[in-house]
This record gives sequence, structure tokens and C-alpha cells, in this order.
Amino acid sequence: MKTLIIGGSGFVGPYLCNHLINDLKWDVDVTKTENEELEIAGARVLNCDILDMDSLKSVFEASKPDYVIHLAAQSSVAVSWKKPQLTANVNIIGCINLLETIKELDKKPRVLLVGSGEEYGHISEDACPIEEDTVLRPGNIYAATKSCQNMLGRIYSDAYGIDVMMSRSFNHIGPNQKPIFVIPDFCKQVADIEKGVNPPVMYVGNLSAKRDFTDVRDVVRAYALIVSKGKAGETYNVGSGHALMIQEMLDKILSLSDAKIEVKTDPKKMRPVDVPIIEPDIDKLKSQTGWQPEISIETTLKETLDFWRKYRGE
Repeated sequence: MKTLIIGGSGFVGPYLCNHLINDLKWDVDVTKTENEELEIAGARVLNCDILDMDSLKSVFEASKPDYVIHLAAQSSVAVSWKKPQLTANVNIIGCINLLETIKELDKKPRVLLVGSGEEYGHISEDACPIEEDTVLRPGNIYAATKSCQNMLGRIYSDAYGIDVMMSRSFNHIGPNQKPIFVIPDFCKQVADIEKGVNPPVMYVGNLSAKRDFTDVRDVVRAYALIVSKGKAGETYNVGSGHALMIQEMLDKILSLSDAKIEVKTDPKKMRPVDVPIIEPDIDKLKSQTGWQPEISIETTLKETLDFWRKYRGE
């Protein structure tokens, strides 16, 4: 199958490309912006600006994909508070441009729009696990833009007969993720302390929040299954189905180090609004695609910490 990945230079893109190329033997094109660098063995890399319709049209003329997986996004909640206009432009206008481009194609590919579990917003613990038809109450700007993307996907599916599927993906982690996210931030701080780069003090934000964490390699397997087996107009939760407190994740990471580390709260790492718990029901994904998470959280945390140890060493 010919697959076009829109926005492949982030954390998830290389993992997704490698899975599609090496495990599934699919033919893959992947886009990046003109200023980004991206080289993936077996994939053709194309420049694309999703805010430029002509750029998108050129990519689709060159690729002629059977499947499209839309990863391009401003995906940091923290950044969305600081740059709301950028977040809205990339996540909403970029999505509209993509769907408008696909609408005009004679041969319309199946499309997966990758969303976020943040879309559910403020959920009480007794309301978990969260099913896909739960009313959305986004609690931050990033979540609001992803909720809009989800609605756009459903509208274009119903109105124009495009096979658009949506995911609400929960926290996915693994080696090579930027430390603007909580788990790589913890791992990088531990590695810096072990190497003597920083004193033995870790700075953290809210440790009481509960989040669902899944290995990125399990997540990209889910994306491939959704775009190939999912039902048009439907949304699929992608996660492990089990939320863990951030404190528990920190404790697991600290247990992997022999360093004696003091933990301190940094007000700068606290969000203006934080959701107490996010935990998905993943029965729909499992029943309709056959997906199951395979990689344990302990394995993921160890490999992520080892990545930062090696990175700091180099």
C-alpha cells in the first residue's frame, strides 16, 4: 500500500515510517517542512507546508497515496498556552487545507487524523475509563484545536464521502522524544545528574495527575491498523487503557538510577489548568482492529533513560 505521512519529522514520524516500511512492507512517502531535516531509509521525503494549499496539492500529485496519516501538529500543551495562534493555525487551518485537498482528488485515499486524549478535558475518576462518545470538555488550547480537528474529520467524512478516521491518542513515550514532555524531561534530568552536568536536584511540575502512557512503537502499530481497518467517520482511543500517576512514573525512573536525587517542585513547570486524570477505554480499537499493546512501561522507561544517558555521553 502507498502511504503518505504528513508531518514526519517529529517524534512519531520516524517510528511510523519504520513500522510501515520494515514490518508491513508498505511504500511510504513522508513530508517535512522546508527548514527541517529528515532522512528515513526506504521512504521518499517530500517538502510540504500544510498552510499552503499549492504545496499540499503538489505533494498529493507526486504521491498518489492509498492511505494518509496526518501527524503534522503543534503538539505541546505548554507551547499552546504560549503560542495559541500558531497552535490554531497548524492544527485547525492545516487540517482544513489537507481535507480540502483530498476532497478534490479523483482517487480519494483513506485518512487518519491523529488527535489527542487531551480533547476529553476535565474527567472525574469515576467517569473513567473514557469512551469515545464522551462529551468533550477540552481544558487547554491544544486540546481545543484537536477537538476541532476531530469534528472536521467527521464533517468531511459525512459530507463528502471521504474515508476519514480519527484517533484520540493518549501520552506516548519512548527514546528520542523531546524533553518538553514530562517523561523525557525526567529522564534527561536524571542522565544530566548522573553525568555531573547538573547538581543532584530534579525539578518537576504536578506529580498528582494521572495519565495513560503507551510506548510509541505500540502507538504506530495502532495507526496502521486504524487507517487500514477502521470505519469511516469513527474515532478510536489509542492508549494502554490504564492511567498511572506522574509520581509513580517518576519513582520508576528514579529506581533505575543509583544517584541520590532530591526532587523539588518548579512553579514554571505547572500548567495554568491541569486535568486530574485521563484514562481511555480502548475496547473499540481492540475489537475493530485487533490491536493490543505489547511493550511494558518498565521497558519503555529504561530505554528512554538509556537514550538520554547515551545522548548526554555523546
